[in-house]
Amino acid sequence: MDLLFLSFMDTPLWMWLLFLSVVLALLVFDLGILHKDDHEIGIAESLRLSAMYIILGVSFSGFIFWQMGGDAAAQYLTAFVVEKSLSMDNIFVMALIFSSFAIPRLYQHRVLFWGIIGVIILRGIMIGLGASIVEHYHWVLYLFAAFLIFTGIKMLFADDEPDDMSDNAILRFFKGRFRVSKDLYGHAFFVRLPDTEGKLVRHITPLFLALMVIEVADLVFAVDSVPAVFTITTDPYLVYTSNIFAILGLRALYFALAAILHRFAYLKYALSILLVFIGSKIFIADLMGWAKFPPAWSLGITFVILTVGVTVSVLKTREPKV
Repeated sequence: MDLLFLSFMDTPLWMWLLFLSVVLALLVFDLGILHKDDHEIGIAESLRLSAMYIILGVSFSGFIFWQMGGDAAAQYLTAFVVEKSLSMDNIFVMALIFSSFAIPRLYQHRVLFWGIIGVIILRGIMIGLGASIVEHYHWVLYLFAAFLIFTGIKMLFADDEPDDMSDNAILRFFKGRFRVSKDLYGHAFFVRLPDTEGKLVRHITPLFLALMVIEVADLVFAVDSVPAVFTITTDPYLVYTSNIFAILGLRALYFALAAILHRFAYLKYALSILLVFIGSKIFIADLMGWAKFPPAWSLGITFVILTVGVTVSVLKTREPKV
């Protein structure tokens, strides 16, 4: 029992195990019960599933408050909201990937589900490395902050043209080293097909290629979002739990939002301002002589920026009344 109270990355081991157990239970419930059989996920089911993940993610802040205090709970909630918001662009990219590979809605959930497994592992590695670097080289936070300000300004003036998926480096890598089937074979990632001599050999399917591209896309988005969360809190437990809960809920929300992303046309500007604000906090705190930017203020300002962005988007993209 004493082993459970050992500290791992400044947090008791039992808290890490509890969180991972909750995530594992959610994944088993998702694939083993809710989506045991392939089926198209409608908007209503997507919203229900997303609501469940959001409620669980927000409720987890109560556990954080109980174990770590009010400031930690506010930092967790801010990180949760920021990660979820910054990942909105990821929905557009996922929709583009599925469209490029002609993946039917029937099999999209399977790709997103196994993509979550990769996210849990890869985000864990990135956050662990980031926490170790920040612990030994605190000045790296200023680099993160400057990077976020630069990214926010760049995003503000960037065009909205999507990347060309047909000339993707990931596709060239896999097609150059593996046999790739031309067609889908149900929800299979790998199949055995006859070669020119009639011998059955393993092929990867377009479903697997879509999964790999989505995993790499998530890594690219993490380059922005992980530093953003580290400027909110340097506690690895808060960074990791907020990241995973936000992404779990976002993938569930994909099926409801993919068809109406055009209604959030102005959210990009809110996210740009949010990145600049998050990056500026560490400099503002130093200028004001604060130990850190007040977590409650950070949560409130984040909420206001995103609310304004969503409200303007919805109002500006309304269908004109006939």
